[in-house]
Amino acid sequence: MNVHEAITNHTRKQHAHLERFIELENERERAIEQAVAQCAAGLPFSVEPINAVTALINSHAQKGISPTRIFVTEEMVREFVKRKG
Repeated sequence: MNVHEAITNHTRKQHAHLERFIELENERERAIEQAVAQCAAGLPFSVEPINAVTALINSHAQKGISPTRIFVTEEMVREFVKRKG
């Protein structure tokens, strides 16, 4: 394999890694939005779906160049809703 092919392959792998990160990040954001909406409506909510995706994001980040995300607590959601007003 020549240098050009090696660079191209490396770039493709990084691109694929970041595309997967974006998919996971979007899934996490949807889960956060759902928890926030339920909390704001005074309904029970869970951070488990958020943290399940967060674990996938953090595992994925170990294999490439994407960032990690923090785990979310119910208190964090309540505080966000309270600040949001």
